[in-house]
Amino acid sequence: METLANLESFVRSAETGSFSAAARLLALTPAAVSRNVAILERNLGVRLFQRSTRKLSLTEAGEGFLASIGGNLDALQAAIATVATERGEPAGVLKISLPPTFGIDHMLPLLPEFLARYPLIRPEWHFENRQVDLIAEGYDVAIGGGFELTPGVVARPLSSAEVLAVASPTYLAGRTLPRHPTDLADHHGIVMRGLRTGRLRQWQMHNEAGEQASALLNPNIVLNDPMAMRTAALLGLGVTMLVLPDVSAQIERGELVRLLPDWQCDAGAISLYYPSRTLLPAKTRVFIDFVVEAFGR
Repeated sequence: METLANLESFVRSAETGSFSAAARLLALTPAAVSRNVAILERNLGVRLFQRSTRKLSLTEAGEGFLASIGGNLDALQAAIATVATERGEPAGVLKISLPPTFGIDHMLPLLPEFLARYPLIRPEWHFENRQVDLIAEGYDVAIGGGFELTPGVVARPLSSAEVLAVASPTYLAGRTLPRHPTDLADHHGIVMRGLRTGRLRQWQMHNEAGEQASALLNPNIVLNDPMAMRTAALLGLGVTMLVLPDVSAQIERGELVRLLPDWQCDAGAISLYYPSRTLLPAKTRVFIDFVVEAFGR
């Protein structure tokens, strides 16, 4: 009977085409993954991979073996997770991707309560402004907005993401407040360059009457991170456009002022993204339930 570790090492190496990539997914060393695969090949009596210094490719026998066990391995892992949950508390490493500003401001403060409930879960949180590949990169959950729903991934909305125009009282002192989105062109702009597109982000604003207008900020300062944009606005460097969760606390404290209060942009929803397995690991399921409950409050 083959061990689960040997089978996991084989399947993940085949999926990623690399012992190193498989090792990152399995939290092992590349040497350990290579050793597990070698043991599996020895026990089966066949070579599963053709190895070279640059490439790892399946043999004909390897392709057949992968087709036979690939889906069954996911079911077996889910069954093991279910049995583990029934006999004890959710446990294990919880790997999450989340945007820095939203994650630090709104998710990290939830962590003490979450760990008090589930002390055997070990958070591994990656703060990054990009859309990760949940399955290929081994994430349990991602949080953000505007993700493309690739096969095998589901989204659970947490809240709407309204984009507002804001500036600091220091910057606004002695300046004429904008009364229409087109007036923003008269101000210093703090704008964002998209990581995926490489283009400056442009926003289309609307009001309750259904009118629409472009918010054309001058690119006086170009940044690629919302937290940096917020800090630049707090320093009095100009007007910027950010989602409400990123600036709500600063507006409440009077550190930032919402401009054009009758106008906003819709940036979709901030959502939880996770693999659509029939049986989620207990650590993932309780995290999703906890976050949804917290945002409901």
